[in-house]
Amino acid sequence: MSGEIIGVICVLVAFAMILFRLSIGLSLICVSFVGFTWIVNSKAAFSMLASVPFSFVGDWNLSAIPMFLLMGYIASGTGLTTGLFRAARLLLSRLPGGLAVSSVGASGLFAAASGSSIATSAAMAKIATPEMLKHGYHPGLATGVIAAGGTLGSMIPPSILLLLYGYYAEVSVGQLFIAGIIPGILTMALYSAMIITRCKLNPRLAPPIEEHPSLGEIIEALRDVWPLPVLIASVMVGIFVGFFTPTQAGAVGAFAACLIALVRRTLTFGALRSAVEETLYGTASIFLILIGTTMLTNFLALSGLPTVISESVMNSGIGVYTLLIAIALVYIFLGMFVDSIGLMLLTLPIIMPLADAFGIDLIWLGIIIVKLLEIGLMTPPVGLNVYVISSALGSKVGLNTIFLGVSWFIATDLLCLSVIILFPVLATFLPGFVM
Repeated sequence: MSGEIIGVICVLVAFAMILFRLSIGLSLICVSFVGFTWIVNSKAAFSMLASVPFSFVGDWNLSAIPMFLLMGYIASGTGLTTGLFRAARLLLSRLPGGLAVSSVGASGLFAAASGSSIATSAAMAKIATPEMLKHGYHPGLATGVIAAGGTLGSMIPPSILLLLYGYYAEVSVGQLFIAGIIPGILTMALYSAMIITRCKLNPRLAPPIEEHPSLGEIIEALRDVWPLPVLIASVMVGIFVGFFTPTQAGAVGAFAACLIALVRRTLTFGALRSAVEETLYGTASIFLILIGTTMLTNFLALSGLPTVISESVMNSGIGVYTLLIAIALVYIFLGMFVDSIGLMLLTLPIIMPLADAFGIDLIWLGIIIVKLLEIGLMTPPVGLNVYVISSALGSKVGLNTIFLGVSWFIATDLLCLSVIILFPVLATFLPGFVM
């Protein structure tokens, strides 16, 4: 049996194991081990199993992952983000659907601090959704906007997904972070425009709120927001001007989060311990998937499957945009069943050779893939953000209502994706200008 056929069989088995909810990392490790044994021998498979995790975990560039996770967990656990929604509400509540628009803005800032879609969704579901429901907002809008706003953590830097993509694709993480700024702002703008338009046409979705905050109230609310801009600036400005690398930026961000929480007297031993524990758990989960992906890449390279696929696609005569549409369809479909990190790392070993063959800009491709993964966080039946919100709210709003509410944001994301594909400059201009 040829190596290519063995490669296809092993990839299909890996997908089947993942669909049956087995651990993604362990599934990839097992399939790669069996594949190596099948093509070469068990000695080579054990050699790979011994060498890959050791060399992988020892890579200094990956230390940015636990540092950015720690920064986000400290910011969330010490209350550095609690004033976001209140400040946004006072400034934007008079717009049609103002509380929902405020949720988009607050989610964007929260995402910039945490880098995590799940953390953003969980926090904002407890802060913003009850407020919207209390003011008579439609449950689908009140929950859908939080599920969609949470996905901003995948695009707005510092993003764990962009960091992982940069490591795997061997692209500058700093450039990827900068590239995510314009698409992230565009997504927020399109979400807000869609909410305002819907609420203007159907005021019953979001009854008007008559709030007339005084200047003093606004200033007091803005004082509560200062930790977030300072934290974000401490990370991103240093990368922009070249003071430190993204790896160093993670450590600076974690230290800055601790320092700000200390100044605000919210840094307790319990909050710090909880943040460290969650960071260790999150880092271990991500590293296990990355080790499995690295082993799968080595196995697929040995089988020759990526080369056969890229040559077949090149010989078919399709263009770049047709290829991108095909990639989008694959990601949207698989995103219904596989979590974002696992899906990206599982597919990159096959997509990267195609991108090289077609000469696709890897910065642009990274932004497209992350946007597709954002959509996957909302699509049924495994829209992870939807389940996070459902868990946070208990039985207040049903899953069907949340999925119906989020469908408007999925459509908006597809529009945003189309704009990014048609105008690559949205992703490539800022990195080229800054760097």
